Amino acid sequence: MRRSVSAKKSLRLPAFAKINPCLHIIAKRPDGYHELRTIFQTISLHDTLEMSLVPESGIFLETSDPALPTGRENLVFRAIEAIGSELGVSEGVRARLEKRIPIARGLGGGSSDAAAALIGMLRLTKKQLPLAKLVEIAAGLGADVPFFLFGGRAMAVNRGDEIYPLPDQPKRTVVVVSPEGIGVSTKDAYEWASAELTKDVEPHKLFGFCALCWSRQGSGLLNDFESPVFRRHPRLEEIRAGLLKRGAVDAALAGSGSAVFGIFRNPAQARRSAREFPEDSVFVVETISRAKYGQAVGWRAR
Repeated sequence: MRRSVSAKKSLRLPAFAKINPCLHIIAKRPDGYHELRTIFQTISLHDTLEMSLVPESGIFLETSDPALPTGRENLVFRAIEAIGSELGVSEGVRARLEKRIPIARGLGGGSSDAAAALIGMLRLTKKQLPLAKLVEIAAGLGADVPFFLFGGRAMAVNRGDEIYPLPDQPKRTVVVVSPEGIGVSTKDAYEWASAELTKDVEPHKLFGFCALCWSRQGSGLLNDFESPVFRRHPRLEEIRAGLLKRGAVDAALAGSGSAVFGIFRNPAQARRSAREFPEDSVFVVETISRAKYGQAVGWRAR
């Protein structure tokens, strides 16, 4: 059935991963989510989303990973559905997602894919939405999705869905180690962390967090998920120690895990370090500025 669908318009765009140089869990909110203070930074590791408008109505999604759903359980499908309804799109949409960002590794791949789908729909249809409405749609898909509309470096508060752009920092080389056989669901990570990491901090007080994280350029990485996740998966702590031993300025768990990343000043040293983890998937990448992100996805927020 899908092969009979002929393309009317098409595009191809990247969906970049992210790391969190700083991540603090403040408290559990009345709505069941957690109050966060975090810094997002996009990196050059990315999935690729191909999208086409087609005459037949419907959403036709394919993925390179047969384990991923292709219906409403997939964030790309839901993103296309949500913004298509808002824009009044009458055509059908065919999409193919080429996965490279490891799943359940704290790198934001699913959220980035959803944001790419939103941006792709705006580009395909040549229609516009008020930015506030676009962010609202993104936040309804997932807490991290609004960040991926902008990219670069940003601070996030509330559930991680309230985004404040930060000045870009000099490009850094990042080694991301995705351990084989260890995945950490976001739900599990929050359950493990909430009992021991809730902080007695007033949620509206941001100056302490900003002072802590504002000028960090690869040193002093902080992540409140590390203690509970490392305790359950000691291998991740071993990977972090291995990155530090091999020259990383600092290293940390990526988001809620299970990937671990290290920041390197020297790209050649980063490549040498990457070879020391032969049993794992390893990516040598770089940080992406907001301007470069906008150029790569072919869209900038206005």
